[in-house]
Amino acid sequence: MPKGGFVYIMTNKYHTTLYVGVTSDLVSRVIQHREQHFPKSFTSKYNCFKLVYYRVFDHIESAITEEKRLKGGSRQQKLDLINEMNPNWDNLFLTEVQYW
Repeated sequence: MPKGGFVYIMTNKYHTTLYVGVTSDLVSRVIQHREQHFPKSFTSKYNCFKLVYYRVFDHIESAITEEKRLKGGSRQQKLDLINEMNPNWDNLFLTEVQYW
């Protein structure tokens, strides 16, 4: 059975930095970011601990393809996705993901 995946966007307190990532376990991955599991990582360096966007995929390969597309796209493209899904820029980890 194929394993699914997630594409997600994290940001900092002031929404000035965006990080696009991919994972097969969104809850665990966000916890790693929030706890600075990797202190030299981009999210740790720029304090990107707020989950503002995610999308679920049936296959991890599809998630990886979407991650590459988003990383290659413009900042405005990412902002549009966030604003469409999460117009208030709520921390989705606190409001929905951790309750799965």
